[in-house]
Amino acid sequence: MSQRVLVIGGVALGPKAACRIKRLDPHADVTVLEATSHFSYGGCGIPYYVSGDVSDIKELSTTSFHVLRDAPFFRDAKGVAILANIRALAINRDKKTVTVRHESSGATEDLPYDKLVIATGASPRRLNAPGEDLPGISAVANLAHAAYIKDMVAAGKVGKAVVVGAGFIGLEMAEAFADMWGIETTVVEFMPQLMPNLVSPGLATMAVQNLEKHGVTMHFGEKVVAFEGDGKLERVVTDKRVIEADLAIVAVGVTPNSELAKAAGLDVAPNGGIVVNEYLQTTDPDIYAGGDCIALPNLLTGQLMHLPMGSMANRQGRIIGDNLAGLQRTFPGAVGSFCVKLFDHALTGTGLCLAGAKRAGYDAVNVHLSQLDRAHFYPSKALMYLDLVVDKATRRVLGIQGFTSQMDAVVGRINVVAGLLPRGLTVDELSNVEMAYSPPFAAAMDILNALANAADNLLAGRHRPVSPDEFGTMWADAEQDGLCFLDVRANPDGVRAVERLKMPNYLAIPQDEIPGRLGELPADKKLVLLCNTGTRAYEAQIMLDQAGRESIAVQGGLASVEKMGVDV
Repeated sequence: MSQRVLVIGGVALGPKAACRIKRLDPHADVTVLEATSHFSYGGCGIPYYVSGDVSDIKELSTTSFHVLRDAPFFRDAKGVAILANIRALAINRDKKTVTVRHESSGATEDLPYDKLVIATGASPRRLNAPGEDLPGISAVANLAHAAYIKDMVAAGKVGKAVVVGAGFIGLEMAEAFADMWGIETTVVEFMPQLMPNLVSPGLATMAVQNLEKHGVTMHFGEKVVAFEGDGKLERVVTDKRVIEADLAIVAVGVTPNSELAKAAGLDVAPNGGIVVNEYLQTTDPDIYAGGDCIALPNLLTGQLMHLPMGSMANRQGRIIGDNLAGLQRTFPGAVGSFCVKLFDHALTGTGLCLAGAKRAGYDAVNVHLSQLDRAHFYPSKALMYLDLVVDKATRRVLGIQGFTSQMDAVVGRINVVAGLLPRGLTVDELSNVEMAYSPPFAAAMDILNALANAADNLLAGRHRPVSPDEFGTMWADAEQDGLCFLDVRANPDGVRAVERLKMPNYLAIPQDEIPGRLGELPADKKLVLLCNTGTRAYEAQIMLDQAGRESIAVQGGLASVEKMGVDV
């Protein structure tokens, strides 16, 4: 007798699991329930539909060969029944039924199952601020939201937009408004930086500089307290200012839709995600769950996390389909990889940032490096800015984050580390990891190898660095007692170098001349070493060590400092 598989949720994981089980077990009776009229669409593409990069909303619901994934497609091409506008109300585990309501008629019925898949996704969080239900305020969670936002923008009704939240969706929407439509765009974030808990303050500051260069106004450490308007949104009120707005996007995170599971007695984690084992089974072995509604083990910390990603949902959907067919596939967890396009730059990472590592109990350090992503003599090259987070005791790599204009190049490097992190990647292994090399694609000493080497020097005490953001604070008070800024570049930049030479605490001595000019260095000051990218500053530090002089060197050099907007 064929097994009856019922899937609750029809966006990403649900259809993937359904189609996989039908390919492996053609006799299975597979039905997908979706509470709305929209199913099997790429929600991650919504900002790019709003921007106009994706011209037709139907493209978000097509296959890679441009066939619309509608109910007849699933029925005829996949053998899967899609039942739209049917909401699951309750799971009866004893009877193995799901009570559903037909949204069009209000009628209810019980649908039987042998195996059940919960793919209910997540819902956008609300601010619960006065006026949040005014027209002109929207989340970005489904195709209805996408159509609403795009229709307003395309009709010319939006001159000013406010985005609440500086995470993935918030930043992508800000780019969509400012870049393609020229809308006056403001982002308000409660935390002190963008992408909080994912990147260092230094990389976050670089990203802010790029966003502001493209016309996006950023406000951090502010709380939205109200939305105001006469019949429609006109103003967003924070605890620090009032911002005029025709449209507001609330993108302050999502909450797993685990109510059905919890009501059925299945285990739910403190973060709201459904608890599953490595086979993606819930605490009922006949019920599987995956995608945005589950909690996943972090493979670095062992703690449960919520990681709502379309890529994650698709991979898990395949594994659930395999297991429903008896193949016993596992999904042990994740390290947390991400990337976001910010106009002409990408901000990306995997694993833990320094703050996250310290919260998890690691005695960790952050190593920052700026280096060309291709051979220095190749014409199309750009500086890449990378952070490597390392556990001091074990030399284990805990995470890496990056920012650059060469977007595919930085994502490629991050993906290399993402694949190695679960295996306990160490600094020594990363130093010697084999990378494909040719001048149009990489330097002979790839930036990943160089980053690991910089970490090795730091851990060994050969390199005593100061981060670019810490240097910015020092430079703001450049005449403070006890410091001397020593520029070791061979050719400091023209007029600005002459201006800096007027500062009492600034000297310019090329790195290779230091041994013969030690007498020019003030004996009573700690030396802060500067160069373009940090390489010569490190070499100068070695020379000064041999002469018994105390120094610190700026990680990433002036390239990183200036990328953060510090006027040096």
